[in-house]
This record gives sequence, C-alpha cells and structure tokens, in this order.
Amino acid sequence: MTAERPRLIALDLDGTVLNEDGTIEPATEAAVRAAAERGHEVMFATGRSWEHTEPIMERLGLTPSYAVCANGALTLRRLPDGSYERFQIETFDPEPALRKIRGHLADGRFMVELPDGSRLYTNGMSDWDLTRATEVEFDGLLGTPVTRIVVVSPEHSEEEFLRVVEQIGLHQVAYAIGWTAWLDIAPAGVNKAVALERVRERLDIPASRVVAVGDGRNDLEMLEWAARSGRGVAMGQAPSEVHAVASESTGTVAEAGLAAVLDGLPD
Repeated sequence: MTAERPRLIALDLDGTVLNEDGTIEPATEAAVRAAAERGHEVMFATGRSWEHTEPIMERLGLTPSYAVCANGALTLRRLPDGSYERFQIETFDPEPALRKIRGHLADGRFMVELPDGSRLYTNGMSDWDLTRATEVEFDGLLGTPVTRIVVVSPEHSEEEFLRVVEQIGLHQVAYAIGWTAWLDIAPAGVNKAVALERVRERLDIPASRVVAVGDGRNDLEMLEWAARSGRGVAMGQAPSEVHAVASESTGTVAEAGLAAVLDGLPD
C-alpha cells in the first residue's frame, strides 16, 4: 500500500539507524525500507559527511529527494539522473574557534571539513575514517572556509569535556557534543532543523506530517522542530536533555527502537 499523503521522515544515522560498530539491526533495516516503499520521504539528517552518508543510503536502497549532512551545513539534492548535487552549503571561518579551543585543550586533535567534502586533520585522528583527508600542522587548518570542525580530546571523559566546553564560550558558532569526548562545530545558526525546514517547504509536506528521530545533542533542534507540529522521537539511549525536547521516546538503537516508530506509523 502506498501512502496517499507522504510523511517527511528525517533520521539521524549514528545511534539511530546505525549501532556504534556500524551495523544495522535487521528489524531497523526492514522498517526503513518498508517506510520508503510505502511512499514516505525517508531521508537522513546526520553529522556525517556526504561521502560517509551516501553508502548507507545505497545499502538501504534509499533515493530521497534530499539529504542533510554536516549537521545541516550541507544539503544534497537528487538530480533527474539519480545523482546528487551540493544544493546548499554553509561555511564559516574556523580560525577564531580553533584558536580558542586549542588554548583550553592543549592535547586536542582537530579536523575541518571543506565545502567539497575533503578534510584536513592534525596528528592523532587515527580513530576516524580518513578517506579524502590530508594530515596538516595546526596552522594548515586555518585560512579556508569550512562547513564543520571536529575536535577530539581523548584525555577527557564526556562530563569533563562538557565542563571544558562551557568554559571556552563559543559565540560565533554552533556546537554539539558527540557520543564521547568530541566536539562538532558548525556555522552559527546552522543545524539540522534549519536545513530540514528548508527541505520540508520545498517538498510541500505539512509540518504535522514530519517525523524526526535522533539520539544525540546535535539532534536537539531537529527533535524540537519536529515536535512542534509533528513527532520528534528520542532514542532510548539519548541523554536526558534530548528526551526533554522530544515529544516521545522509543527503545535504544540495539533494541531497534527506530523500527518500533516506523512500523507503527499510520499511513
């Protein structure tokens, strides 16, 4: 059965669709595929780069009209031939934030993502996928507009990292703390919700038919946006502040909590 009135279903990737080891629960995969087959607009809204998002779309057989990457700084649009173009790109000067953070985190490790999807990183980012990435000295990160900064601080626990970040005071950028001690920085005023509202308007889908599901602090704005008229769903393992802005909660990613949401959608 095909939905007569499609929903816009915006899904975070890591911790929502993907387990921490990159696997997908069979029930989750089946539910995502089924929602798309019913005619809903199932798309990803992720902190990942496009290069690390597209393979997951292909794996799940998804061909949405849009994809939101880099926490809203990059929106891709599908072309008639099935390929995707960089439709909306938001950039900022990384130097002020990088210098301020480095002053507080002497052992920090840094990465920036450029508008074309390539990345520059400093020594020590060995736990990250470094495809299309070039190692540089710290000063090599400066002087070029970027869509995203990633900061890793392996010597800090998540709680300690949160305290350090609060002390830094980042005013010209937006930031979110990842699963562990890493900081994701985007242009000020840019987040998943801003990009998704632009997509919703272009697709002419009512706000009441929006469903967004996520688990991280970079999903706060997205879930709050969706919950205003539609459904903003927090995954079971999400931090308390994420549950606080969501309109409802589901099971953890390991429990295929996303499947419970999607399988229960009335068309």
